[in-house]
Amino acid sequence: MSNESVVEVAEAVRRGQRKFNVPETLPPSEFNSLLDVLQQTVDLFPQNPAITSLGHTLNYTELDRLSTAFAAYLQQETNLKPGDKLAIQMPSVTQYLVVAYGAFKAGLAVVNINPLYTEVELEYQFNHADVKAVAVFDKFLPHVEAVRAKTPIDYIFVTSPFDLHPPLKRLLMSTLLKVMGKSVPQGTAISLRQALNTEADHRYQPVVLGLDDMALLQYTGGTTGVSKPAIISHGNLVSVTRQGWELFRLASTERGAERMVSPLPLYHIYAFALVATIGIYMGAHTLLIADPRNINGFVKLLRRWPATIFSGLNTLFVALLNHKDFDSIDFSTLKITMSGGAALATGPAEDWASRTGSTISDAYGLTEASPIVSFSPPNSGKKGSVGIAMPDTELRIADEQGIAQGVDEHGEIWVRGPQVMKGYLHFPEETAKTITEDGWLKTGDIGSVDADGFLYIHDRLKDMIIVSGFNVYPNEIEGVISKHPDITYCAVVGVPDDHTGEAVKLFVVSTNAALTDDDIRAFCSSKLARYKWPKHIEFRDELPLSNVGKVLRRELRDS
Repeated sequence: MSNESVVEVAEAVRRGQRKFNVPETLPPSEFNSLLDVLQQTVDLFPQNPAITSLGHTLNYTELDRLSTAFAAYLQQETNLKPGDKLAIQMPSVTQYLVVAYGAFKAGLAVVNINPLYTEVELEYQFNHADVKAVAVFDKFLPHVEAVRAKTPIDYIFVTSPFDLHPPLKRLLMSTLLKVMGKSVPQGTAISLRQALNTEADHRYQPVVLGLDDMALLQYTGGTTGVSKPAIISHGNLVSVTRQGWELFRLASTERGAERMVSPLPLYHIYAFALVATIGIYMGAHTLLIADPRNINGFVKLLRRWPATIFSGLNTLFVALLNHKDFDSIDFSTLKITMSGGAALATGPAEDWASRTGSTISDAYGLTEASPIVSFSPPNSGKKGSVGIAMPDTELRIADEQGIAQGVDEHGEIWVRGPQVMKGYLHFPEETAKTITEDGWLKTGDIGSVDADGFLYIHDRLKDMIIVSGFNVYPNEIEGVISKHPDITYCAVVGVPDDHTGEAVKLFVVSTNAALTDDDIRAFCSSKLARYKWPKHIEFRDELPLSNVGKVLRRELRDS
C-alpha cells in the first residue's frame, strides 16, 4: 500500500504527472441557468431532432416553442409564482421535457415523481414539497385526483401518450385507445395539449434565473430510510452539464451530431441529468424509451435507430444481452456506453464489450451530487473502478472521525464540488449530518482511491456485514457469484447469527432448477475467503427491484 494520501494523488494529477485528458478544473460558466443551455442549443441547431418518443420526433425549435407556450400559460392563466413547485408524474415521453423546461421558463422548480407511487406516497410528497401544480400522464390521473383535496395542489395538467403527435395520428391512436377501453376521464384536470395550443393568446414574460435558484426537488429513493428531498439548483445542473461534456468529448463526440438512447426513467436524477442537461447541451437526438421492460420493442427500436451514446444499468444490460435478436443490432456507430444507478457486474460488462465493441464506462453518483461524482473515461478505465473524479470535484476517503485515509485504504467517500446539493428541504438535521461545514458531502458509501486517482466502490456503509469481526461487502460476493453460468441475478444481505454476530445470506435467481446450495459454495471456494461464503441461500423466481433496476436489499432483509 502506498504512503501517498488521496490528497497527494490529486495534487499529482493537477501537476500533470498522471494525465487522463480530463481537465482538473473548468473555466467560469457562461450559463446562468438551464434556460441558457437550451437557448444556446436552439441557436446552434434549430432544426436538429431533439427527442423521439412513441414514434414521433420534435426538433429543438419545436421543443423551445412548446415549452415557452406552457410557460406562458402558467404565467397568464394560473396564480403560480416563481419559486413555486410543479410536480411531473410521467414515464419518459416528450411531454416530460416540454413541461420541465416550461416550468423553468416560468421560474418554477420541478419535483420529479415516480409514476408508480401509491396515493399514500403521493400525498406525502405533494404536502412535504408544497406542490402547487402537477403534470400527470392520464393513466395515473385517478391517484392524483384522489389525494388532491388533502394537498396544496391548485392545478392538474393531464396528458395522453400521443398528445404531441400530428393531429391525424393523434386522432387515430386516441380512437384506438378508447376502443380498447384505455382512455381515462380528465375530471377537473386541464388538458396539457390545449394549454400548449393557446400560445397565440398569451405573451411569455421572460424570467431571470441564477445559479442558486432551485431547479429540482429530487427525492432520494428511500431504499435506506425515509425519502428526503434534495434541493438541486440550476448551478448544480449547469455544472453537471459542463462536467459531463468534458468526459463525453474524449470519445470524439460532437455537438449536434450524436444520437443518445435513454431507457431509464426521467424522474430518476441519473436519466434527467443525462437527457435534460448534458443531452440538451450537446444538441443530441435523444431516443426516449417509455417502457424499457418491453425488451422486444426496445430491440426493434435499437435496430431502427443506431445509437452513438447508450446509457443503462446492470439489469437492463443483462436483459438485452439475453435477447435472441441482440446480435442483429448495429453497434458500429456506438461511441460511449455508460452505466450508473447500480453496481455493474463484471460478467455482463465483459459480454457487452465483446459483442458490441464498446467498453462500458461505469459511473458513480448519488442524488445529492446531482448526481455525478466520477466517470470512467471511454476505453481508459480500470476493471472494477467507477473512474476518476469529475472536473472541479474533490474526493476524500475518510475514517469514522473524518480523517483522510491513504491510497488504497478503505473509508467513507466524501465529495466536494459544484454539483453537491444545497441540502434537504425541511430536514435541517439530516442536512447537517450529510454536508460538513466546509462543504464535504458524506455519501455513506465505502470506497478507496488508487495511486492513479481511480475510485473503487466497495459497498454501502449500511450494507456492510460484520462476520466474526471481519468486514464483508455484499458487492464483492455478488460480483463473484454473478459469474456462475447458471445464475441470472443474485443479492447478498446480512442476517443475525448467534455464533458470528452476522452471517451472509444469498438470494439467487437461477436458470438451472437443479442448482444446489453446495454447488454455489463450491463455486465460491476458490474465489472467496471462507467467512465470506453464504451461510444461507434462498432461491427465488425474481428479486425485488426499484424502478431503475436496483436490488432492494432492505426488502430482502425484511422478508
